[in-house]
Amino acid sequence: MEGSYIQTIQKRERNMAWIILLLAAGIAILLTGILCRRADAAVQAEMQEHLAQEVLRFHVLANSDSDADQALKLKVRDSVLGFLEETMPEMDGASGTAAWMREHIDDIEAVSRETVAAEGADYPVSAAVTTCWFPDRTYGDLTFPAGNYEALRVEIGAAEGHNWWCVLYPGLCFLDSANAVVPEEGREKLKNVLTEEEYSRITATSDFKVSWFFWQRK
Repeated sequence: MEGSYIQTIQKRERNMAWIILLLAAGIAILLTGILCRRADAAVQAEMQEHLAQEVLRFHVLANSDSDADQALKLKVRDSVLGFLEETMPEMDGASGTAAWMREHIDDIEAVSRETVAAEGADYPVSAAVTTCWFPDRTYGDLTFPAGNYEALRVEIGAAEGHNWWCVLYPGLCFLDSANAVVPEEGREKLKNVLTEEEYSRITATSDFKVSWFFWQRK
């Protein structure tokens, strides 16, 4: 009787030891996962900050989501891109591109206003080179993580409609919108200023995903 009781106690102790071992293993796996995610998030944040120093975006905000206002947004986009393509010299770096934009911001704003007026609208228009937050998106095989980026920002009217953006530097805005292939020239410029690991991350097709190409929010 006593032997049976001792065996029962020993069995319970063994079961408890296994439970404790499994719980410890589970906690260890959970902590390892959390630490890995935090480490990866830190690496991504550092990469995004570096990437943001090497690109300049173009951001156009429509007055509203009405069909007319959305169409007007694209007219303004085309006019500004046409002006930049004709007048902006080839720049070496995002900072130089941003500096040129600031020097010619009145011209950019004037082109935008003329387009709005020509379409029969009387919305005010403002343009500025400023820092904006962008969500993560992917088109093709190049990726931008969400974060703050410097951008040429054009606001039409109340600027409450869906927006449109592209990358002015390195030179990805002058393409036919039907062509989703990233230009090799722009790709090579970016590859030259990023580390091998950073470039590998932005060409990945998982995790954060941002378009190198035009994005028209629906």
